Amino acid sequence: MHYEDSAEFAARLDRDDPLAGFRDLFEFPEERGSRKSVYFCGHSLGLQPKLAAQYVSEELSEWARRGVEGHFEAARPWVSYHRNAAGALATLTGADPIEVVAMNTLTVNLHVLMSSFYRPEGPRRKIVIESTAFPSDRYAAASQIRMHGHDPGRDLLQWQPRDDQLLYMDDLATLLEREGGQTALLLLPGVQYYSGQVLDMPGICALARRHGCRVGFDLAHAIGNVALELHEWGPDFAAWCSYKYLNSGPGAIAGAFVHQRHLAPGDLDQLHGWWGNNAATRFEMRDEFDPAPGADVFQLSCPPVLSFAPVLASLEIFTDAGLSRLIEKSRRLTGYLAWLIAHRFEGRIDIITSAAERGCQLSLVIRDKGVDARQVFRNLTKLNVIGDWREPDVIRIAPVPLYNSYGDVFACAERLQLALDAA
Repeated sequence: MHYEDSAEFAARLDRDDPLAGFRDLFEFPEERGSRKSVYFCGHSLGLQPKLAAQYVSEELSEWARRGVEGHFEAARPWVSYHRNAAGALATLTGADPIEVVAMNTLTVNLHVLMSSFYRPEGPRRKIVIESTAFPSDRYAAASQIRMHGHDPGRDLLQWQPRDDQLLYMDDLATLLEREGGQTALLLLPGVQYYSGQVLDMPGICALARRHGCRVGFDLAHAIGNVALELHEWGPDFAAWCSYKYLNSGPGAIAGAFVHQRHLAPGDLDQLHGWWGNNAATRFEMRDEFDPAPGADVFQLSCPPVLSFAPVLASLEIFTDAGLSRLIEKSRRLTGYLAWLIAHRFEGRIDIITSAAERGCQLSLVIRDKGVDARQVFRNLTKLNVIGDWREPDVIRIAPVPLYNSYGDVFACAERLQLALDAA
């Protein structure tokens, strides 16, 4: 696509954007000085949909009017509230609705799922993560190894990036050629949080099957961002949060996927709780556990409705917008921003995110000698461009197609120039 470095060009792209109207459905942070917010932090916390306040208010009203009877008589009955999300989550993940469930938070779900899918036996006891894994995933995997009486120093294997900070499938294949017979589980991201690289998820699944390993994905940075086909690719499980690209609010209800091949009644042991019991018999208060169908069996407790309501609000917007249209706009937004950075800052700023393997996020590294990159980030924040900093040297920014514009992209480049020059 032909690009131009001008506000007029960005405005023309916005006028021709069929998704431009969705921007009006979100609340934006307030101005700083005379500068409107350029909010490029959807990879960390998405903006609030205006519909979220309405949905929470409706549930508060149901609670006030009905009390406990809201479980069965509310407009969206609380007893089956989680199923309201199943259809949209299935669409976003390329799954069957019985394979997905909204529950808990991300790391809780990773532990719940690993309790079923990480079962070290004999020499096959190791877990593979990427060496640059988000700390929570590392902590979770290491603690699972310890809980089974093994040593993370020996049994937590690490897929290392190369000097360009990207992960290569050849290196994972080499690791598994050496360690595959002793590996129980691959726990890997769909999108690597630091570099923004979209991993070859179908290739990872095929490689795991070849070596007899189970595979689980952390999709925190992938869901609502990139195309997923979990049922077809065939990982054993996946988990995600909903407060990043799904815009559901801080600490909102997360989600999980379990492949259909594991969902035959009695086919797999799980941690059990009341809400994983079959809804048809739940209130009979039986001593014997009667498993709910599908991924619902992995639930432990009833869903917290007030923090679930924004999830439904956001999923409604995703359904209206359509993921394929959002992905296409995302490519155009990041393409324009990458072009502006290359055009204006050649040799001064590098984008480590792979052009061929990315979603919304671009990870920037300042290359100017003698320039404090952290100060560049501080300057950018003062100019009301909201991204985030990740140690040791990356500024992460993400133009999100639901609510960001080409005008935002151009303003980001303008303010990045000011921030770099001031540093």
